Amino acid sequence: MSPSAPMRLAVLVSGSGTNLAALLSAVAQDPDFGGEVVVVASDRPDAGGLQRADDAGIATVVEPLADHPDRAAWETTLRRRIEEHRPDAVVLAGFMRILSGAFLSGWPDRVINTHPSILPAFRGAHAVRDALEHGVRLTGSTVHLVDEEVDHGPIIAQRAVEVREDDDETSLHERIKHVEHELLPACVKLLCQGRLEVAGRHVRVRPT
Repeated sequence: MSPSAPMRLAVLVSGSGTNLAALLSAVAQDPDFGGEVVVVASDRPDAGGLQRADDAGIATVVEPLADHPDRAAWETTLRRRIEEHRPDAVVLAGFMRILSGAFLSGWPDRVINTHPSILPAFRGAHAVRDALEHGVRLTGSTVHLVDEEVDHGPIIAQRAVEVREDDDETSLHERIKHVEHELLPACVKLLCQGRLEVAGRHVRVRPT
């Protein structure tokens, strides 16, 4: 990647792809974003995010876990197929599979994830449900760099969302998604512009 070239982004999705849509919109609307989505990959052939990619003319990769003898074989194939598109960074936008250090090593400090809680609280796949069951008054969204532990890597940004008395899992998650749709593209932009400095667990954002 030359200094003037946009950062090439691979986006991994497992669901409807609303975070992908928010990212594509941010890239399209901001000439200074500094990045472009070159491939969208999924572990599920029915993921709605794949159709969003097709509609935008972006290459797609589908690699179901069930098509492989084990997770290692699946991950190796997924990484190889993504690498064919020469991405400089990877964005996990609702991707529901855990990735190993072997996969992450291809993009050190350049794999970003969004998680629907204020980490380190409520890690894992049921963060919104867990927050409601715990009775917290605030939860929210976290965007972080990915390491080998689940929802554990250095935090780039967080934003709180109030838990209302009448919330259920669906209503609370919808409000968190609204925040995610702003926070994730903003953090990916910082990465694309080379403004993130990582020191241990701390991420510093360099000024423009």
